[in-house]
Amino acid sequence: MSAPKALVAAGHTRPVTHLSFSPIQEDGTFLLVSSCKDGNPMLREWTGDWIGTFLGHKGAVWSTKLSPDASRAATGSADFTAKIWDAYAGNPLHSFPHNHIVRSVALSPTSGHLLTGGQEKKVRIFDLARPDAEPDFLGEPGALSHEGTVKSVVWVGEHTGVTAGEDGLIKWWDLRTRKLTTSLTFPSAITSMELSAQTKRLVVTSGNTVAFIPVLPMGTGTETHSLTLPYAPSSASIHPLLQDRFVTGNTGDEWVRVHGMDGEEREVLKGHHGPVHCVEFSPDGEMYASGSEDGTIRLWQTTPGKTYGLWEGQG
Repeated sequence: MSAPKALVAAGHTRPVTHLSFSPIQEDGTFLLVSSCKDGNPMLREWTGDWIGTFLGHKGAVWSTKLSPDASRAATGSADFTAKIWDAYAGNPLHSFPHNHIVRSVALSPTSGHLLTGGQEKKVRIFDLARPDAEPDFLGEPGALSHEGTVKSVVWVGEHTGVTAGEDGLIKWWDLRTRKLTTSLTFPSAITSMELSAQTKRLVVTSGNTVAFIPVLPMGTGTETHSLTLPYAPSSASIHPLLQDRFVTGNTGDEWVRVHGMDGEEREVLKGHHGPVHCVEFSPDGEMYASGSEDGTIRLWQTTPGKTYGLWEGQG
């Protein structure tokens, strides 16, 4: 097997905090958006080539997500705002003030609504058709949505929101009624939760645990699959098609790891010069991206040596 080669996407000047790929677009390509403590989220081609930078935040950006058609982007920042952007032109369309750091954002499938969560421990839902209207809060009136910082919010299907907190809880919400549907408790704080739309799973890290949870817990079929690793992952992502492996980063060293679904370590990928904060598989499963304290994004080929687009001729 060829030694894994990473393509390095530079441009950020501070630690990379979050990565998110778009779905595959009509032309067969997809986009990558990165969040960074430099406050300047970046949009890139699937090749890692820079398209543009969203300029306007005045603090670290913790979360950036693209709409399904990649026409809109949502960001959450330490400047106490969430913003909606025109992803084609790069300009902000709306800015929503909060009372503390916004750690995570999620757009509805139609880009009509925005979910936000963060250090206020409250989850808000904004109606983007009425951007000047006050948001609604998830949960009982006047109550917190979580007892700890909200680390992640995702939007599932038409009207389900899922939130994860440092209180160790994952909560499912009916976004029509703003009420809690069910919850799942972990013994440690949730460090990350990402939606794997293609596998219909949530990929969660907490302590030394990585868990693959059905997006709708009342659904039939997929059961929760949980593994204990010999280290504490900061982020994990499952192969979107084969579903036979997952990648992780962690803050204890500078390596990206590939594990089988039984937990066996298959590969250790070296190249970053700082802890790895985030990892994400591309929607075609042909590569995965990692973001690090060193300010770089690295794109790794799932099958080293395979002729595939940006690795053409490198095999």
